[in-house]
Amino acid sequence: MIDFGLSMLAGPPKGQISRWLSDLDASLPHFDGFFRSLWMTDHFFWDDDPTYEAWTVLSFAAARWPQFEIGPIVLGQSYRNPALLAKMASTLQALTGGRLIMAIGAGWKEDEYRAYDYPFPSAGVRVEQLEDTLEIFKRLWTQPGKVNYQGKHYHLVDAYCEPKPNPMIPIVVGGGGNKTTLLAAKYAEMWNMPDAGYAAYFDRVKVLHGHCETIGRDPKSIRLTWFGRLAVGKTEAEAQVLGGGKWTKNNAFVGTPMQVIEQMGAFIKGGVDYFMLEVLGLPNPDVIGMTLDVLSTLRGIKP
Repeated sequence: MIDFGLSMLAGPPKGQISRWLSDLDASLPHFDGFFRSLWMTDHFFWDDDPTYEAWTVLSFAAARWPQFEIGPIVLGQSYRNPALLAKMASTLQALTGGRLIMAIGAGWKEDEYRAYDYPFPSAGVRVEQLEDTLEIFKRLWTQPGKVNYQGKHYHLVDAYCEPKPNPMIPIVVGGGGNKTTLLAAKYAEMWNMPDAGYAAYFDRVKVLHGHCETIGRDPKSIRLTWFGRLAVGKTEAEAQVLGGGKWTKNNAFVGTPMQVIEQMGAFIKGGVDYFMLEVLGLPNPDVIGMTLDVLSTLRGIKP
């Protein structure tokens, strides 16, 4: 089964605050039954472009569009206390009837850390913090009564988390580093690598599967997921215009519907079965129609 999620924009266009919501309201009815989930990136700013806070958006989206699952793609672990985040997630899981997917990574965007007065330790420390966070998730979500944990960076002392998530919240670990993929092998139900071309993506899949074999886990028990942009046009040139020069075939799916189907089909044949897509050009009716053609065809391809 191939699943698709729609990545919502980071924020509205400058001077058009109402566009963010109105464009989604115009687009989503067409995608009901094609996109399984809605996703939001976790950033505070991109220069001075309007940028929404991820968890607030997810809570709003869960209530406004109850036909979709929801998830962050991906949370920066050090932006929120991990025990509080586990509690936030269990609360949202209860209130949505089990529609949350928790995706998290080590964080990387240094200017956000500096601007908002978060410590920005080395990459190695951030990965250690991520491991503490994942362990705290698992313990608070599964262990009865008081929960204790003494990690390298985060701790729990007689902490309760009630109600427990039911069903259990699936975890996505995002990132392609050796240590990050090891954490995915140890803790995650899904692994994600954003904005990656075929060769780079599957090089990291080999690393992930190697970690699975080392710890004795079946590699097939981790879903391979891809997050990035889809620029589809009536001609390749039209699609390239949508990509704006930033999104190309090297880091996105760009081209006519048939070209995009070929690009994404290669990933499916390699084992990817979940795509979180920011569709460029919405809510243009032509873009919606071509995207539906792509999704309909891809759902018939077997991994």
